[in-house]
Amino acid sequence: MDTWGHPHDSEANETAALVVAELAANAVTHGRVPGRDALLRLTRTDGRLRIEVTDTRDDRHPALRPGTTAPDAELETGRGLLIVEALSETWGVTPRTGAPGKTVWAVLPVGRPAARPAVPS
Repeated sequence: MDTWGHPHDSEANETAALVVAELAANAVTHGRVPGRDALLRLTRTDGRLRIEVTDTRDDRHPALRPGTTAPDAELETGRGLLIVEALSETWGVTPRTGAPGKTVWAVLPVGRPAARPAVPS
């Protein structure tokens, strides 16, 4: 993100880091198949960042339960997709192409990159 003009302390960078962390944690917790890895991909187009986390388990797809606004306050889990839902323009799940598994993706508005200060010559 920093290389793309969104500094480490920018809102876009911090939001992206949070969504990546939630999707990656879900892949490790719910999508892990022993001996197989997950794949993280970030792509940027037209002021939007697409985050994709692919795992090799295709029998468990994440979904928000209809009407879910908050998990039980006593539970230590169950907030990840609510965070992704709140921070992204859209998110979803697609089958993995050419192999078993799925890709969970989110699209974030990141706006235009920050102007870089001129480097003195």
